[in-house]
Amino acid sequence: MRTERLRAGVISLGCSKNRVDSEKILACLRDAGFEITNDETRADAVVVNTCGFIEPAKQESINAILEAARSRKPGGVLAVAGCLSQRYLKELSEELPEADILHGVGDHEGLVEKIRQKLGQTGAVRYCGSRVLTTPAYSAYLRIADGCDNRCTYCAIPLIRGGRRSVLADELVNEARSLAQRGVKEITLIAQDTSAYGLELYGRPSLAELLGKIAAIDELHWVRVLYAYPNTVDERLVDAMLGSEKIVKYIDMPIQHIDPQILSRMNRHGSAEHIRRIVDYIRRASPEFILRTTVMTGFPGETEEQFDRLAEFLREHPFDRLGAFAFSPEDGTAAADFPGRIDEDTAKRRLDAIMRAQREISRRRNERRVGREYEALIEDITNGVALCRSYAEAPEVDGKIAVSGVPEGTSPGDFIRTRIVAAGAYDLKGVYL
Repeated sequence: MRTERLRAGVISLGCSKNRVDSEKILACLRDAGFEITNDETRADAVVVNTCGFIEPAKQESINAILEAARSRKPGGVLAVAGCLSQRYLKELSEELPEADILHGVGDHEGLVEKIRQKLGQTGAVRYCGSRVLTTPAYSAYLRIADGCDNRCTYCAIPLIRGGRRSVLADELVNEARSLAQRGVKEITLIAQDTSAYGLELYGRPSLAELLGKIAAIDELHWVRVLYAYPNTVDERLVDAMLGSEKIVKYIDMPIQHIDPQILSRMNRHGSAEHIRRIVDYIRRASPEFILRTTVMTGFPGETEEQFDRLAEFLREHPFDRLGAFAFSPEDGTAAADFPGRIDEDTAKRRLDAIMRAQREISRRRNERRVGREYEALIEDITNGVALCRSYAEAPEVDGKIAVSGVPEGTSPGDFIRTRIVAAGAYDLKGVYL
């Protein structure tokens, strides 16, 4: 007769929004009586929570599934969930016999019930709907909406997750308060389109109001925003961010391109003029405001002149942080069938040119910080050197500040003061104050 608890683990792939799903799956597994483990070779059930956004992410998901199948415990259950299985359920059922369960996005309790059935478990389970945090105890993501209504012609997210569904503000404030009471000091708001939050609930974008309510939670120290869509980033939102000490002066605003024709073919809402106007407004309102963006090269029909227009804009309106990727034709999207496909070598050449230029831009902007003092959050300490983030570094996506001279008794999750003494393109060095 078995007396030890069954073990289960989750392999989470893709973005921070998918991470929140993984944390909810872990909570459901815990509620069902499983012991959570990070060692998949000892797990009675392994869930691979996949990403299906672009081709490299899909291949990473397939590789992770196959590796989990090779290393799983004999008799263990392998469940595949998330965006890839939501999008390619029929294909995976035919081509991935290694998976015992295929499950899409959402319905985490249903996924766990399938696992329990495979393992022969019986009896009712009371699911609490909480999360098992996979981030450090002092920092957590708050997903304020799921799905997207923008329907960009290159993007498969609406095909996978449907239209935007914002969470009621009161529910989000309660979740944020619960996280803060558990010791979370930094909350990062995420969604496919954070700046459109609440449009379908309240009749207008309501991120500014939500930020104010969350910033009012006493235990929180920093409130951060990622994944804002440019057309709903306006002066009102920027002013709200500047008006609170807890809301960090940092916004991730993927623009994708600046050429009006390319933006139109991408079905990007808003205009190049609005992007220029809001970037200029932010820079005038606060020179210390950190701007992050993402751009795409090689979109079908992109001419050298249009690419040069993008590169020139990025030189004249420098972003502190920038990510870039080459166009990838995704099944079911309009752009996958657009004429004027750019060859891979050209798209990669343009991508490399953007990233080389951005490296120097990032270096220059970091060098402006040398000699300045910052509050920093410790993430790790080794031999008196602490790896930290200031307001200017978002978790997981930006560089670190290596702070020397940190005294004994400090630990990850503590806030300290540091002076920047050296800067590179991505990381910085500081001294403890």
